Amino acid sequence: MTDGRTAGRSGDQSAGELHAPTLSTPVVDSADRAGAPSESPATRSPDPPPDRVNILLVDDQPANLVALEAMLEELGQNLIRAGSGREALKWMLTHEFAVVLLDVKMPEMDGFETATLIRQRDKSRHTPIIFLTAADQSQTQAVRGYAVGAVDYLTKPIVPEFVRSKVAVFVELAKKTELLRRQADLLRASEQEARELAESQAELVRDLEHKNRELESFSYAVSHDLRAPLRRIESFSQVVQESQGERLDDAGRHYLERVREASRQMAQLIDDVLYLSRVTRADTREQEVDLSAVVQLLVDRLRESEPAREVEVRIRPGVVVTADGQLLRIALQNLLDNAWKFTSRTPAARIEFGVTNVAGEPTYFIRDNGAGFDMGYVDRLFAPFQRLHLQNEFPGTGIGLATVQRIIYRHGGRVWAEGMPNQGATFHFTLGRLRP
Repeated sequence: MTDGRTAGRSGDQSAGELHAPTLSTPVVDSADRAGAPSESPATRSPDPPPDRVNILLVDDQPANLVALEAMLEELGQNLIRAGSGREALKWMLTHEFAVVLLDVKMPEMDGFETATLIRQRDKSRHTPIIFLTAADQSQTQAVRGYAVGAVDYLTKPIVPEFVRSKVAVFVELAKKTELLRRQADLLRASEQEARELAESQAELVRDLEHKNRELESFSYAVSHDLRAPLRRIESFSQVVQESQGERLDDAGRHYLERVREASRQMAQLIDDVLYLSRVTRADTREQEVDLSAVVQLLVDRLRESEPAREVEVRIRPGVVVTADGQLLRIALQNLLDNAWKFTSRTPAARIEFGVTNVAGEPTYFIRDNGAGFDMGYVDRLFAPFQRLHLQNEFPGTGIGLATVQRIIYRHGGRVWAEGMPNQGATFHFTLGRLRP
């Protein structure tokens, strides 16, 4: 027997001619009360919310469909009705179902034919099917049902609790399967992102290696092509000064000395640039470094260079770190050279090396009471060739602090400065994990 949903359908339409369900196909959510008027897909989407799955109820008797809905509404899932096997196949074309409850005895296309066609589609090949029948309880029919892919074969009248518990198992299985599918999709997406990131990083490494080779070529050009003319300028200027110095007036000798001074300054600048490049690319070696001993050694050498100067130096004893000893020595030498230089005009000069604890992290510092600097220009302090004082006041090339910053960065740390004009400066730095 068929209801109004199948009336008017061409009787000679073949089972293979499947189309999407029409808008008149009822869709019932189990949240609705049993027996309430059904809503069409035009007013209710058949797609279940993320926490629900679809259950397909197939029977040519409307009363049986209503009874099944009443049995299963407690599960809180999306219940979709089909009044024939052909209508069920149309739903299978566009939706996935956790389980299909399929009546055996239906006109035009019985449950066995419907199940066979369902199993022929890859998408629904493993969809659980439970057969329901009120006639022919022979073992032959049950065997036939299992042969076409049924997971169960129930005879009417059926016990509601029994049906509900069986369907609940497949609902939970469908939810877990969907969860696994989504997790697998996320995993595949993550793997793809990881592959793309690895490829991007590999490209960056290749680009960096290329730039390093270019930098080495540039360093070679600087060390040979640029230094040679400077040596000639210095040499010829010296020859002129020694051989023709008596013929020159005071202004001429002054200008010649300025030429020699400029060439020496340029040579020193080139040396500093090459030095900065080598520090950036130098191989690192992790070891225990006694910073206190290094500072003491460097201060002793500064005193030897200017024995007439009196500078009070305080060194915190026993400051030992794990780092690259050669690089840290270079950093400390630059910081101490600056402190020594910028206290040269201070009557009672003081330099201090120590360590404090900031937010649980050891922070090392070198402090002086020399010329200091304006904090408004602190952003320029560690940039190469940037100077905050005149050359005739405190000579230099502006490379020292840039070198310090590169070295501290290679140790996974950070460096910063505080100061005030004519009241000194303090340079702080931290040390993290040594980078290759």
